[in-house]
Formats: sequence, C-alpha cells, structure tokens
Amino acid sequence: MTHHYTQGSKNNVIPPCQAACPLHQDVRDYLFAIATGDFDRALEIIKETNPLPSICGTICAHHCEDECRRNDVDRPLSIRGLKRFAVENSSVKVPPSGIERGSKGKVAVIGGGPSGLTAAYDLARQGCAVTVYDREPAMGGAVRHYIPLYRLPDEVIDRDVAEIAEQGVEFKTGYELGRNLSLDDLEKEGYKAILIALGLPVSRGLDIPGVEGEGIYYALDFLKRVKRDAFRFEGNPTVIVVGGGNVAMDVARSAVRCGAGSVKVVCLESSEEMPAFPWEIEEAKEEKVEFYNCWGPRAVIRENGKITGLELIECCSVFDEAGRFCPVYNEECKNFITGDVIIFAIGQAGDPKPLQGQLELDERGRLVFDRKTMSTSRPGVFACGEMITGPGTAVQAMRSGRLAAQAILAYLEGREFNSEALEEPAALEKLDAAVAEKITRVGRHPLPMVPPAERVKHFQQVEHGYDAATAICEARRCLTCIAGAERIDELCANCLTCVRVCPYDVPVINEEGTVSIRSEQCQACGLCLSICPAYAIKFRTPMVEEAAAAIEPAAKGLLERAGSGPAVLLITCGYGPFALPGIKGFKADSMALVRYPCVAKIDTVHLLKAVEAGVDGIIVVGCKEEEPSTCPHKDAAGWIRKRIAHVNALLEEMGLGDNRIAYLELSFAEAGDFGRIMAEAAEQFKELSPSPLR
Repeated sequence: MTHHYTQGSKNNVIPPCQAACPLHQDVRDYLFAIATGDFDRALEIIKETNPLPSICGTICAHHCEDECRRNDVDRPLSIRGLKRFAVENSSVKVPPSGIERGSKGKVAVIGGGPSGLTAAYDLARQGCAVTVYDREPAMGGAVRHYIPLYRLPDEVIDRDVAEIAEQGVEFKTGYELGRNLSLDDLEKEGYKAILIALGLPVSRGLDIPGVEGEGIYYALDFLKRVKRDAFRFEGNPTVIVVGGGNVAMDVARSAVRCGAGSVKVVCLESSEEMPAFPWEIEEAKEEKVEFYNCWGPRAVIRENGKITGLELIECCSVFDEAGRFCPVYNEECKNFITGDVIIFAIGQAGDPKPLQGQLELDERGRLVFDRKTMSTSRPGVFACGEMITGPGTAVQAMRSGRLAAQAILAYLEGREFNSEALEEPAALEKLDAAVAEKITRVGRHPLPMVPPAERVKHFQQVEHGYDAATAICEARRCLTCIAGAERIDELCANCLTCVRVCPYDVPVINEEGTVSIRSEQCQACGLCLSICPAYAIKFRTPMVEEAAAAIEPAAKGLLERAGSGPAVLLITCGYGPFALPGIKGFKADSMALVRYPCVAKIDTVHLLKAVEAGVDGIIVVGCKEEEPSTCPHKDAAGWIRKRIAHVNALLEEMGLGDNRIAYLELSFAEAGDFGRIMAEAAEQFKELSPSPLR
C-alpha cells in the first residue's frame, strides 16, 4: 500500500491537478498515501518536488484544486489542507542527494524568497555550493514579511528553511545588493553563477489630490510593520483600503486586528471580477470588512491636514475587449466615504536601484531579461521570480526558481538551455458528464477555522489542520485519475462482462464491435478487474497487485508464529478506519493483516491463494457506511459478499468446509476495539478442524 505511482501515463498525460500545479506535484500519489494511512510516504512524495511543503501546505493558492476532476461531481479535494496534514503528521526528511557539494561550482542567490529558496535547494542537490544572500534578518522574502501571522506563522517558514539548510545551502542575512553587496564582489569570490531573485518590494500608489500628508500607508510597508514591529492603530480609526487583490484582503483583515474601528475596501472591480481569491473575500466579510465595488479613488479629502474621507468615482468597466487594464469612469457619478486612514494596496513593483550600474535596465527601469535562457545582460547572471514574471502566487515563483536552477546548471555544465523547449505534460480530459452523474457524491470536509468573532482579536493562526480521521476521509474522495482499468488486448474475448458490470459505463463497444475501456473515465473501483473471466483487465497502477502479493508472505509469517489455535488472515479495506495508525500497525500472534485498496478489488483467486497457504480462516473486513466515512465505490460490500459465498462453496466441494471465509464491517467508532472485535470474530473458526493445507 506504499506504492508511488509513476508520473504521467501514456502519451505523457497526467491528472489535471498535477498538470495545473506549477511544480507538477504528484497530487494523486500523496492523496492515495494519506487515504491509506501512509503519512510518511505522502510527505516523501510531496518533498520529491516541493522544497517548501510547510509554506505551501499553509498558504498555497492551490491551483490544483481549480482543475480537480471532482469539480465535475461535487467539490474539489482539499489538496492544500491535505498537504498541510502530511507535513504536520510526518517527520520524514529529504535524504542527501549524494552529490559532492561544490562539485559543480559555487552559485550565489540574491533574495531568499520562494523563488530563490527553490533554486538554491535544486542547485545544492545537484552538487553546487550555494549561498543565499538576503537583506532581511531571516529568509522567506515576501511570505516571511508580508503574509500576516494569522495566515502564516513564522515557525512554518522556519521548518522549510531549516531543511533547505540541511541540504548544504548557506544563508547570509543583512546583505543588500547595491549597498554592501555587488556582482563584482561575488565574482571575485569565485561564484561561477549568480541568481537575482529580488521580488517586487515596492507598493504602488496613486497620484490623486490630497495623497500627500499623514494618514496614508502603502500595503507592503504596512503589512511588514504589523508583522515584524507589532504596529497598532490608535483611537480606533476608520480605515479605507484601496485595492481588490489578495494583498488588499491581507491589509484589510490585518487592519481589523490592529485596532481599526471599521474597515472599508474600495476597488474598481465588481464583486465577481475582484482578483482576490473568493475565500479571502469571504473571510474578510466574515470579519465585518465592508466592500465598495465598482468605485475608483478620485481625491483624498482632508480638513486641517487630517483625512476625513475619500472621494470616489464610478467605474463602469475595468478591462477593454482585449482584456487589458483600461478602466472607464462615469464622470457624472461620484461618491464619498468617510475615513481617517487610507492604505493603498493596488499592486507591487520592482526596485531598480539595486541593479543600476550592474545590469542592463530598459527605459522603464526593468531588468533586461531573456526568458528562454533565464539570463540577464551579464554573462553568468540569471534572474527569476516575480521581478521577471510579475505578481503571482508563491508556487508560481517557485516554478520560476526551478527553471532558473535548470538554466544555471546547464550553464555550469556548458549545455544550452531553452525554457520554451521544455516539454509540458498534457492534462487529462474532463470527466464525461454521464460518468460524473453516476459517481457517489461525498461532501468536502472543510478545514476547521477559528470563529470570526474570536479570530479578529489576535494574530494567531485562524485555520486549524485536519485530524487523522478527517484527512483520511477527505483524501479518499480522490477519483484516482488514470490509476484504474485498462484492457489487455491479446487476452480480451469481448465477452462484454465488464460492460455489464461497470457501474459507471466506462467500458463501451466501439465501432469495430470490440470492447474499449475508457481508462481516462475509470473510477478504479475494481469490479471489472476481479470479474473478468479472461483476466484481460489490469490496473494502470500496481495497487491491487501489491496487495495480492502481500497475502502469501503474511500467511507464511502467521503460520510460523501461530500456536495451537486457528491461524486467521485478516483482509481489510485500506481506507477509512483501516488507515488509522492503530489498525495499520495491528499485530497478533494468531492473526495477520493485509490491506486492500477497497475490498471490492479482492479476487476469488486471492482468497484461494490464502487458503492454499494453509490459514485456518479468513476474515474480510469492509467499511461500514457512515459519516465521516463514505465509500465512493458502488456496492463494494455486495460484490465481496458474493465472492466470499462463491469461494466458500468451492471449499465445501473440496472438503475444506463451507465457512472458512467470513465477512464483517467496521466503523470509525469501532476502530479502537479492532483487536477485540477481530478476536471475537475469529472464535468461529475454532469449530473447524485445522486446515489440511497448513
């Protein structure tokens, strides 16, 4: 049950969640590991492609969820929440790469944000001696200094930074390019390549009347003062936040916690057009933030130098027909809102000063940059992150850092590099509507949150993580895309058994009159796999093969230690309560346990194999249908009951007795009594004579 699915599949098609992730994380793989209780394996898979799992598990924009095929059924998996669960419930470390540090040369990274840290990690694991320079006293960049503590505590960042350091990356703080650090100095120190990852540290403002003077703040400076200097307002002012993006939501929600009497958000966009993530807007509304949509600032109004409010003008549209930012205003429609403080959160920009005189800049002060090679005008100097991609999410910045690391490695090895020539995997097509209609609806398990009335009082983290039972049930909602059935052409007799059995109508009769199994639509329930008379169907992943292969070793070990009582093999589901640590690690002298990815996948041959091994009895244990555990597969219990009855009949004909195999179901509530329940169930086998095959 610990298999790591191979990336992709035929024609380099991968699940859409994986394709949507800028890092192409193997989402399906680690969700399967969580769903079956292998939390260590889940974190191993995550860390194979993500050097900042703690940060991503806490604040990632989860592009993967946007493309999750569960969207076609009910609601997407809580993928970010499950990543956080894996991080918080495993201590697995990334082993050293085994490549000698410095064997590829020295590399300097300027900027310790997500893009710079990702590049440093990748380069270090490829044998580069990497040093990261940052002007701040701690690594993390924008996520460290601008994302509020109620969303991202410092200790979360510290965990990821510490593990990057364990890969041999050196960190030097208090170094600022253009002040006490120069490219010339770094080259003299023997660095063979330099990566600029400075981000966008400057908040934009508006040149409108009244903007000069006290009471005006800018987003990034405000967020940093709140987070690092414990800034608080005096006198419970009314705060007006200008902007409709995620940073504006952070500013507004921080202002609530900083002693604002009330907070008002003004933005050009309608509520449907706002660039902020929907959940950020909803949580801000829960915290009593007011929204003024479709209005633009016209003038800051003051009396005796103090702000009294903001004059607004109606915004009729924000973008032109080509999708470019081109707001149109209605000069005849104005408004006024009262306020004492105004905070601009309308975007970020790069700071050209550190680069002046060291690298070529264009007429607007932007870095001259070749996107294909990730290089600047100076040989051996590369760039990455938001300073060259523009504003985005942390995981998108990480993707840029990874590309830069590949470019630098190619440069050090004398190879050509072209980012545009890299092959991107294709995403699996959407679910067929008819198939989606037949899939069992299972409600998404929301992450628990601190109630709004309580969370506005402090900067403690407002979102809690899953407990084990909830995480297992949420991960089980995964449709395991491209993991299920495919036809073995040379064995298939076109008997149509799979067509009749499949509850999702995945096998179809094609134009040639033969059976086609639409693997891209398969829900991996396994019913066709175990009922095909020609064994002409296999799973694209070895989950069932691995479970079946565990039967003989488990039976052999059981018979070696079993005493005079019956030797009983337990074959359980691998999901639900059976994924909890107490059952997963179950041990007993007279019993052995093998877990399956759903008991519906147990074949008649698998049961006979256990009997042949010499066990006295077999108990097949399935999931009891209840909350929070809902089996996504159709009539799994019904099919395994039929199969057990068939095998028991065969055993009776062979003179081995007609009740050596039993079936029962277990709930989450009964998981703590698993050993006692199994021992009681095994009593029935005492009435049988020992297996003559033992």
